[in-house]
Amino acid sequence: MMEKTYLNKGKQFLKYNRWHFRRFITAMKYGPRNLADSPIVFGNAMPKSGSHLLTQILSSMIRIGPFVDPGFPPVNRDERNQPLDGKQIVSNLQSMNPGDIRYGYIHAKEPFLSILTQPDYATIFIYRDPRDMLISHIFYAKDMYLGHGMHHYYTKKLTTMEERINAAIEGVEEPGYELASVRKRYNSYLGWLEQSQILCLKFEDLVMNSEATIERMIDYLEHREARITCSRSRAIEILKESIQPEKSGTFRKGIPGDWKKHFSEKNKEVFKQVAGELLQQLGYEDSNQW
Repeated sequence: MMEKTYLNKGKQFLKYNRWHFRRFITAMKYGPRNLADSPIVFGNAMPKSGSHLLTQILSSMIRIGPFVDPGFPPVNRDERNQPLDGKQIVSNLQSMNPGDIRYGYIHAKEPFLSILTQPDYATIFIYRDPRDMLISHIFYAKDMYLGHGMHHYYTKKLTTMEERINAAIEGVEEPGYELASVRKRYNSYLGWLEQSQILCLKFEDLVMNSEATIERMIDYLEHREARITCSRSRAIEILKESIQPEKSGTFRKGIPGDWKKHFSEKNKEVFKQVAGELLQQLGYEDSNQW
């Protein structure tokens, strides 16, 4: 255990050195003043809602202006991918310097709301159709990440996809297993949609209409005082080229509407009962008649 602790500290030390070296190189390339005037860029997401596509785009911003990708894990996770407490997350957010790019899975509550809506932060939040999110979550827990807290439950306790989808919708509270309902999970993030300082994007727009969505991102970043040093058309091209879902270790399909292949009529009924008007709130349906 002690050996692992030393290895983690050593890895963290190397990453901090790399971060400062990258800041030095960026300052030399674009000028210290331009780097100092850049906004802090933060990509926020709901789990299984396109965070890796968003971070691919944000990471490529180093090619269009004075931005730095420190190469750190999500602000809410440590080097071992273990969750951090609120104080540690706040520390990670507040330790970011102008031009830094990071990401995480941060609930819409204080003190995170106040930090990420400050004028010197450019925060982009991505969310997804809850039905597709549920399907992505199930396949990830069942087939891709064998260490997931719900892996055993989905593979040993449940035997059909219909059962798994209902469990993911309703939530699970059994000894050894804990999963919030789909409504509770989204309630933790819905507050971001009410923040005018935040750019909120649908995963589906990023996939199906990437050029227009990326242009919205550039508009927002420039409004937050970001300095783009190449032409707008070239910036869009660079950011669009960075979208390579096959390079994400957690990517499965990412096809909007994939839920239709898996939801039974019973699943639809349960979802409507548990989620209420969630789909209407998010702009995915006009009514519950789907």
